Amino acid sequence: MAGVPEAMEAAKEYPIRIIPGVEISALHSPSDGTGAEEPVHILAYYGSWGPAKPQELERLLASIRDGRYARATEMLLKLRDLDMPMKLEDVCKIAGHGVAPGRLHVARAMVEAGYVENLRQAFSKYLYDGGPAYATGSEPTGESVVQLVCRTGGVAVLAHPWALKHPGAVIKDLKAAGLHGVEAYRSDGKVSGLSDLADTYELLKLGGSDFHGRDDKEEPDVGSVDLPVLSVFKFLEVAQPIWHDAIKEIFASSITERATELMNGSKGFRRASSAGDFCILRFSSPNLGVTDAPEVEVLRTEVADIVLAPK
Repeated sequence: MAGVPEAMEAAKEYPIRIIPGVEISALHSPSDGTGAEEPVHILAYYGSWGPAKPQELERLLASIRDGRYARATEMLLKLRDLDMPMKLEDVCKIAGHGVAPGRLHVARAMVEAGYVENLRQAFSKYLYDGGPAYATGSEPTGESVVQLVCRTGGVAVLAHPWALKHPGAVIKDLKAAGLHGVEAYRSDGKVSGLSDLADTYELLKLGGSDFHGRDDKEEPDVGSVDLPVLSVFKFLEVAQPIWHDAIKEIFASSITERATELMNGSKGFRRASSAGDFCILRFSSPNLGVTDAPEVEVLRTEVADIVLAPK
């Protein structure tokens, strides 16, 4: 999520709305206890103000990042057994300062070392889910990720389910955990079977290019998915009340932290006598990023009659 503020700022120069989001790696274990675990990716879409409990989300992401170093080490051990030795330091250098190494960085190291011709070959032969050099990190369960996304005011969507071995079982279990939607559109058109599954479980049908900057000519480009306008409308119809509630939670937390200094008129703030006044002051702070004016106005109206009074 660290790139969101920069993206929000850059979008001011263009007619673009940024929807803050993150793709979270997780593992799914069949609820009936049969079958093997398989990796799943959960997309979290947040409103302009981000998650309602940012610390909780960041703890999860930090845990996954830390696990990626152990994961990269295990992948390199497997590659060494396949007569492709490489150093973790080289992979981390490719990833960049402060960036946890992932499969993409291992793949680039393989290309630089001359073990494969391109990134696509690295993934298709060695690094794909369950491949000979694949390894898991400290990924949480898919259900716990969906629940966290819901708890922090986000919309939870299952990414590229067509890559799963048992999409029906995964979707059923994640729906029970609170899943809002699945990706059913990609650059080569709608996946009919997944569209039917989405209808069965009353889930949103979304889509994405799955662009990760792999420098692969066969990787779909950004914006390559023809997502129907109606799907976007249905997504926003579900998302807006969730994001609205998240803003209210953020606002309530802010009252606890800042109401006293606002009421006292300290630190350059003018005095606020009601929650409505507080809302105006809080949301007009020059230190805050772009927000959704209609949502803020609704919130200000809801709390206008709440009186702030010192204990």
